[in-house]
Amino acid sequence: MEKVIHFRIRRQDGPDAPPYWEEFKIPYAPQHNVISALLYIREHPINTRGQRVAPVVWESNCMEEVCGACSMLVNGVPRQACAALVDTLTQPITLEPLTKFPVVRDLAVDRQRMFDALGRVKAWVPLDGTQDIHQHAPRISPVEQSLRYVFSRCMTCGCCMEVCPQYHDHSAFVGPAPLGQVFLHNSHPTGGFFKADRLHAIMGVGGIADCGNAQNCVKVCPKDIPLTTAIGALGRAATRQWLHDLFVR
Repeated sequence: MEKVIHFRIRRQDGPDAPPYWEEFKIPYAPQHNVISALLYIREHPINTRGQRVAPVVWESNCMEEVCGACSMLVNGVPRQACAALVDTLTQPITLEPLTKFPVVRDLAVDRQRMFDALGRVKAWVPLDGTQDIHQHAPRISPVEQSLRYVFSRCMTCGCCMEVCPQYHDHSAFVGPAPLGQVFLHNSHPTGGFFKADRLHAIMGVGGIADCGNAQNCVKVCPKDIPLTTAIGALGRAATRQWLHDLFVR
């Protein structure tokens, strides 16, 4: 009997279309990841009933767990499809879109809400050309450098948002990924000039007070970013900022 790889995929023809399940079986080959298997299905879009159907839609880019584009639920777990090796997965392999973002089609979702949150918390280091960053750049200790590097690895994949109970359609919570970036940019020597602005952005509605401390985010992050460390530090920083605002006019 020919060995196959069995997929069960949750599909949706458009944002307002009803979802449905479709199954595919492809010939087994070693060292497949989910994306390479989806590429095979795209070239041979024949379901298990022998029907030729529209190819499955998904997003991917880097194929090395850096861009975050291929986030989806693989056997119920939010992860990067490019890093999900078929030989390690229980079959049938179930693929579903992330549930916390609007579905565009099939496995592709619109993560714009997360990107908008990064803008809201000013997750960047402003450089307007007035800083002489080459000759007089602030020195950074190896310990600080190592910690910042960990947070700089965030690829805005949305996995932490997917498992956060406080992040959903009816919540204004910005989510753990933007909070991690606030921590990163507030700790930067130049980014720290705008520390108060970022703290004020997360002290209002939808900010850090909305975190329920479920700690799911740190468990599912594909880059092992210590998001709960950032959230705890930001909570203390926000309290200090509140006291500063209260007494310093």
